[in-house]
Amino acid sequence: MRFEPFRKQLEIVAGLDCAFTGGGKRIVAAVVVLRRVRASTAKESDVVQKRRHPQAALEAATQVLFELVETASATMDVTFPYIPGLLSFREAPACLAAVAKLESRPDLFLIDGQGVAHPRRLGLAAHLGLFLDRPTIGCAKSRLIGTFEEPRAAKGAHSPLYDGDEMIGAVVRTRTKVKPLFVSVGHRCTLDDAIALTLACTTKYRLPEPTRLAHQTVSGLKH
Repeated sequence: MRFEPFRKQLEIVAGLDCAFTGGGKRIVAAVVVLRRVRASTAKESDVVQKRRHPQAALEAATQVLFELVETASATMDVTFPYIPGLLSFREAPACLAAVAKLESRPDLFLIDGQGVAHPRRLGLAAHLGLFLDRPTIGCAKSRLIGTFEEPRAAKGAHSPLYDGDEMIGAVVRTRTKVKPLFVSVGHRCTLDDAIALTLACTTKYRLPEPTRLAHQTVSGLKH
């Protein structure tokens, strides 16, 4: 994995998720590509009323919106055996097959899974990042390994995730008073980038919009 600053202005972002079906014998993957835009939404009077709360004023003044660019999916048989710590070897082929169908070239991939916050430092986001050689971030709904202190309750709060003395990710509150996400670098970004970009892609839901829509797509394809 390469840890390097993400220097682009984020515009095109992809969310990727996958799930097993058919009793674990098949896997379905979906990638949703969105264009990120900012839209001014607040009236001047609204902002004036919130001058005592600058963060609230900022959130009121601008709203992150997303436009759908394209979606792609792939379903295939699982060929790699189940080996603890190597789950990404079962998941990656379908994910890569879905990405191969894209016409666009996303600036960033947000993956519903782990990056380096993994016993072998090779979660799905790291695995895919190496194959794609694109910036990838793991945005997991649950912790796989590591210890942490609970971040503050407000959206945007975060705390380090440690494996022993090594910082392997961050616990990020993406919605006020809602369970945090476990964010880690996959490839070609820094942890600070991973935190900031995850929050930049989050709207009113717990999950970032790209992975939320990818999860919905996968759920629909399973049935």
